[in-house]
Amino acid sequence: MSLEADWFLRAHPEINTIEALLPDLNGVMRGKWVPRHKLGKIFEGELKLPKTALSLDIWGRDVEELVFAFGDADGICRPVEGSLLPTPWAAGGQHGQIMLSMFEADGTPYLGDPRHVLKQVLSRFQDAGWTPVVAAELEFSLVSMDQGEARHSCPSPTCGTPVGGNMYGLDVLNQHQEMMEELRLACEVQDLPFDGVVKESAPSQYEINMLHVDNPVLAAKQIMMMKRLIKGVAARYGLVASFMAKPFEDEAGNGLHVHCSLLDSQGNNVFDDGGERGTPLLQHAIAGCLRHMPASMAIFAPSYNGYRRFQPGSHAPIYPTWGYENRTVAVRVPTGAQSARRLEHRVAGADANPYLLFAVILGAMLEGMEQQMAAPKPTTGDGYSVQGVPALPVYMHDALEQFSQSDFIRAALGGELQRIFSLTKAQEVEEFRRRISPLELQSYLERL
Repeated sequence: MSLEADWFLRAHPEINTIEALLPDLNGVMRGKWVPRHKLGKIFEGELKLPKTALSLDIWGRDVEELVFAFGDADGICRPVEGSLLPTPWAAGGQHGQIMLSMFEADGTPYLGDPRHVLKQVLSRFQDAGWTPVVAAELEFSLVSMDQGEARHSCPSPTCGTPVGGNMYGLDVLNQHQEMMEELRLACEVQDLPFDGVVKESAPSQYEINMLHVDNPVLAAKQIMMMKRLIKGVAARYGLVASFMAKPFEDEAGNGLHVHCSLLDSQGNNVFDDGGERGTPLLQHAIAGCLRHMPASMAIFAPSYNGYRRFQPGSHAPIYPTWGYENRTVAVRVPTGAQSARRLEHRVAGADANPYLLFAVILGAMLEGMEQQMAAPKPTTGDGYSVQGVPALPVYMHDALEQFSQSDFIRAALGGELQRIFSLTKAQEVEEFRRRISPLELQSYLERL
């Protein structure tokens, strides 16, 4: 048995079950529950799952073309360093968790695993002598379920139907004080970079801020763990913490904003020019993000529902534009300390897979810097009313078509990831396409 597994079992005699977790393309956790005495087998590489476990659709169904093409071969699931931890919200504290990554039978990384895809992108930064530093703002909705219908969480019996979301309201946080404190303590147990929680603009919407990390692979893992933790703690209070991109029609959706700066080998921020503008490298990185934004939309908005965020005035950008201290554009350069000069990528929904999200953002930044792309003029004022700039894809099938044909995506994420992601999402699009919605019946059934 490995030293890590042995230490964990000695330190936690109360834990009897280990939840072995493999994040798929959708960011949904797949895997197994194993008894504690089997933990050592995971570290010895004896846990196997079909490689197609990574490419299940959102309903957990196989994509037949992927299953039958290569006989549905197994991959080897190995532990992710630092992910063996207690899950204090689960089953009376008797469960632990470990995250997995998929390898080929010969021990090489399986490049349909988003974690390995991101690591390959980062190797290119390492070759250039640069280290990306990332931080995330993660929005979610805290809802209750009434006969299958989502309703705003409302601890106060006098709140009625909410008008507005009481943005930044401390009284709302006070109403959930016990749950928020349990969430904070769980973050301490799991060593997650919790940097505060705020009430957001929709009535049941909240945002968790996560500290910056100079390792995007670690940051992506932390986001996955944070989402699972939030859902687990909320469930203890009879609530659903949802990272659905647009759970309520007339309210702001849930985003996943990414802040990114870049350090050189001496630890200096290469985007910092000592002023507010930023270096030419910052401009090039922004240009790369904008150029490849349409092809990356299937990653930013991987769900059918996610495209409902992209409407004027919805706090989600609809054009590939950028600006200084402007929250109506896709890429914002915040003001503040010069040493922290960075870009904020504001497109993705909270439903995005963080490994793939970081991979396409960083891949686009790197190409922009390598090719010294010129950024357009920054947008001032209303980013929803710009002229002469094609809008981002607002339908899933359009975004998927651009993604599946993109040379940039193939170079940044690899052909295997592009292929299995495209096939998985095409299956999801087809399922939605053939379903008849209640609105269609309401509109047409009796009138036509």
